[in-house]
Amino acid sequence: MQRERISDDIFVFTSGIYAQVTAGTVLTSEGAVVVDTLPFPSETRQMIEFISKRSGDSIGHVILTHYHADHTYGAYLFRDAEVVSHALCREWLLKYGPAGLEAARAQTPELTGAQVRMPDVVFADGEMTLRMGNKTLQLIHSPGHTPDSIMVYVKEDKILFAADTLMPVPYIVDGDPTVFIESLKKIRGLALENIVQGHGEVVLRGEIGEAVDSSVDYLEAIQNRVAKALAAKKPREAMREISLESCGKSRIALNGLVQQLHVGNLLWLYDRATDGRKRKTRE
Repeated sequence: MQRERISDDIFVFTSGIYAQVTAGTVLTSEGAVVVDTLPFPSETRQMIEFISKRSGDSIGHVILTHYHADHTYGAYLFRDAEVVSHALCREWLLKYGPAGLEAARAQTPELTGAQVRMPDVVFADGEMTLRMGNKTLQLIHSPGHTPDSIMVYVKEDKILFAADTLMPVPYIVDGDPTVFIESLKKIRGLALENIVQGHGEVVLRGEIGEAVDSSVDYLEAIQNRVAKALAAKKPREAMREISLESCGKSRIALNGLVQQLHVGNLLWLYDRATDGRKRKTRE
């Protein structure tokens, strides 16, 4: 696990095991707030040890940005903290969490003792404000990667934990690209020093505009490329021939994992469009 200090009171933790997924903590005058957890207990325990030394063992809240396992599996280790999320996150953790964890345990022995921790506090509107000591955290609903996705804006530090709303290549197979673009546009309206992506490196102030624009352009590009392929009646496997670079992104990030995300996006768009056509034909 890597640790990075991005302001006086804010630290980012990056998994060295899985897909450079990130989590973070905001140290306040009344204890710590944690944003997401790391997927493996060993790394989350390292987080807790570090945070506890700096917060006097006071970790008040754990915010889950969405229900995906790589951001939530460590939540059970924060036994005395209040877990906060969007209402849909709690709903889907209840629905999919136990079965997903059981399947993961079969592949990953380290998860044998893990449990699905349900949120204690949820919100269903567009935003929720959490004030703790000298910090104000604005929780912003940002669907697109998933319908339950949120971002966490630390107003005093001008730091945004964007989670998977911003990552080196947007991933849409559990969401919607059009909605995703609208959520990315919300970032432009915030005064920001840094953005913590859900995976990968912290985005610095001078890079933020380009990072957001690049993600919007990518989402528009893949929709256009798939639409043209469908109009030309190309087969599903032809989607694999649409390169990541031709859609405006580099394949270097996340040690090459972005290429898999890109192919997944294209196949998902193709399947969604062809399934819709099949339904219309049956009707």
